[in-house]
Amino acid sequence: MSERRVRVRFAPSPTGALHIGGVRTALYNYLFARQHGGDLIFRIEDTDSGRFVPGAEEYIIESFRWLGIPFDEGVSFGGDHGPYRQSERRDIYKKYVQQLLDAGKAYIAFDTPEELDAKRNEVKNFQYDASTRGSMRNSLSLPEEEVKRLLADGVQYVVRFKIEPDEDVHVDDLIRGDVVIHSSVLDDKVLYKSADELPTYHLANIVDDHLMEVTHVIRGEEWLPSAPLHVLLYRAFGWADTMPRFAHLPLLLKPDGKGKLSKRDGDRLGFPVFPLEWHDPKTGEISSGYRESGYLPEAVLNFLALLGWNPGTDQEIMSLEEMVKLFDITKCSKAGAKFDYVKGTWFNHEYILQKSDEEIARHFDVILKENGFDEPMERVITVVGLMKSRVNFVKELMPLCRFFFEAPTVYDEKTVKKRWKEDSAEQMARLADLLEGLDDFSLEHQETVVTRWIEDNGLHLGNIMNAWRLTLVGEGKGPHMFDISAFLGKDETLRRMRRAIEILK
Repeated sequence: MSERRVRVRFAPSPTGALHIGGVRTALYNYLFARQHGGDLIFRIEDTDSGRFVPGAEEYIIESFRWLGIPFDEGVSFGGDHGPYRQSERRDIYKKYVQQLLDAGKAYIAFDTPEELDAKRNEVKNFQYDASTRGSMRNSLSLPEEEVKRLLADGVQYVVRFKIEPDEDVHVDDLIRGDVVIHSSVLDDKVLYKSADELPTYHLANIVDDHLMEVTHVIRGEEWLPSAPLHVLLYRAFGWADTMPRFAHLPLLLKPDGKGKLSKRDGDRLGFPVFPLEWHDPKTGEISSGYRESGYLPEAVLNFLALLGWNPGTDQEIMSLEEMVKLFDITKCSKAGAKFDYVKGTWFNHEYILQKSDEEIARHFDVILKENGFDEPMERVITVVGLMKSRVNFVKELMPLCRFFFEAPTVYDEKTVKKRWKEDSAEQMARLADLLEGLDDFSLEHQETVVTRWIEDNGLHLGNIMNAWRLTLVGEGKGPHMFDISAFLGKDETLRRMRRAIEILK
């Protein structure tokens, strides 16, 4: 195993939007592959044609494009092990179904859905296995001639895997160690259905992993119960020497209460559980996405990486390259990870702070234009530099920064009551006259002149600044006053001050 090139895969089903837990699984596969100089395969598992949702595959690919997780081969990426869409591999699977039948490792079952329901009603906790298969209609219990006749008549059937009883099945798991399952708890899983000539997940998964030379299967904890079956299938095919190592990741849990994270939790608490906004073609329902909610992709990946794994240090902010160096699949938690969406918001804030004012300004400029403001980019960059530390999302800049681009038309009543004193109008008029006389309206010169004027006249610094802020902003918010006045320029500063004096008196 150690000599083989590391190859891992992410293999979603196109049955709807990609859950954020799936994103984390893909991320861990990516980190593991890059760390070992290996390959990441993108495979589409679409054998369940009844659950196929139009647009889901494209949505998944676009999600990873936005997140910045590149695949080395697979659907839409090419490669030497295709096709990578299971529905295009029907003929490949048939060969392996026949191999199991010929070796006596599988058998044909003709039981109808009605017969199976009747048996479930008759036998409590019914399981199709070594103890019950003899009483069912299959190629093990029926005469050979009848089996041939049923097949010749085109009667629909399934192929089931023949689980041998009374055996301990060992699953070598990188996170959980040696997991032992007794074969008696396993049922004879359906591997193939004649109705649509397609294999089930279990067979297709094993055949694909083998033919695509997958060395490690990193997937969610929910697949752990199927791992013993996959181990037995590898053995049945004679592929035990190339069986991949397993790693079953902990579940993402609700932020509150018990159970795994669901879309309902996001709807209830106001956070997305999908990477991109999803428009359900069947119901018309629109679900929020991290991209449209204003999250930066780097922040989402950093946040997800630490849900179920930590580098063993206090470091929280990590680039993708740093994660690759630090990641250790064996250090993933066995217990589920609570989905702390508030921490996700914190990560977004930290990444906004890390990014250059120019980069954030490009995002903010789009929002400004949507709100009817067409400002020179250097002015947008200046505002971002003054205000980005105050927001968790770029879209929050708009309500905070509107006053930079639009003069106030009303003045906040609470601020007026608290900050506009009896002598404020007279003081603001004097300040306006002082500012009007300045040839140099730079921040530094304004601050020097105004501060000296306040001191020389025995005025109260706080009262002057609070009243001045009210005239320029319309309320008691914003950055340093001289940053605001320098940005607005002399003409606009004086215009706003004199209008406020006139209205507030």
